[in-house]
Amino acid sequence: MNRGAQFTVDGSVWAQLSTVLCPPSTAHSEGTAEKLRLGGMALRNGLLVHGPTHWAAAVRTGAGELKVASGKKPDLGGRASERVPGLRGVAKLAEAFAVIPLVKIALPEAKLPMQDPRTLGAMGAAALGGQALRRAGPRTLAREAAVALVSLTPALLALRGGELASYHGVEHKAIGAYEQDEETAEATKEHERCGSNLVAPMMATATVGNVAARRVGLRGPLAEGVVALGSVAVAVEVFGWSERHSESALARALRRPGYEIQRAVGTREPSEEQLEVGRAALEEILRVEAAAEPPGTVD
Repeated sequence: MNRGAQFTVDGSVWAQLSTVLCPPSTAHSEGTAEKLRLGGMALRNGLLVHGPTHWAAAVRTGAGELKVASGKKPDLGGRASERVPGLRGVAKLAEAFAVIPLVKIALPEAKLPMQDPRTLGAMGAAALGGQALRRAGPRTLAREAAVALVSLTPALLALRGGELASYHGVEHKAIGAYEQDEETAEATKEHERCGSNLVAPMMATATVGNVAARRVGLRGPLAEGVVALGSVAVAVEVFGWSERHSESALARALRRPGYEIQRAVGTREPSEEQLEVGRAALEEILRVEAAAEPPGTVD
């Protein structure tokens, strides 16, 4: 059964979320049994896991209680476009955004990665800083690269404090353990499908795209929005290519920046209590996806 591709976003918001996301594969597999293709997003107090058709989340409340919720994912064209390069990434992005309010409704205790006054302030400062850099001179590759780096600052700041980096490690360990049939605690805190692998190609594409748009006379928020979506689409395709050719030297080089982000700042080794939250989210997504299987389907 083809499980398809899941993808889980621009400016400071994308940079913030891409460092704590684990997008599922964009590879296709026809007629073979395989495990579910799972993706996820670290929360400040738990874990959100995406399956092919459902989502599940588990959080640790301030009182220490473990709470779990799940629901059906909205279909905004992700399945219909999964074989259309470029469009499939944008569609999965839209679906990932659409899940977030559903999680907050079903599980109000969930704290999103950007749900922190310091991080929100940093995102605002990064946006203002980026605009100031652009107004300071012509749109050059160096200037746009600086803007892209500024947009990454809030994500790095968010991972410096609190439990977000630990739950990012939980995300990788839970999904990796499921994929490799091993104990969660024994899985590595880095994962080859981490959204941090999207950061370098997305920033490079956005840098070139913004300069090119300005040189042909395209200006304003609409032009920048088109470039932003285009950079996400290109980054997803680069991500998928790297997975399909994972043993090639180029694929390893493309994944290296993302791996170093994970290793240095993106993840921390979680506690056993945090791993328990990850196991609960994984068990819930497997339960709801199994219940959603059509009768007679073999996976």
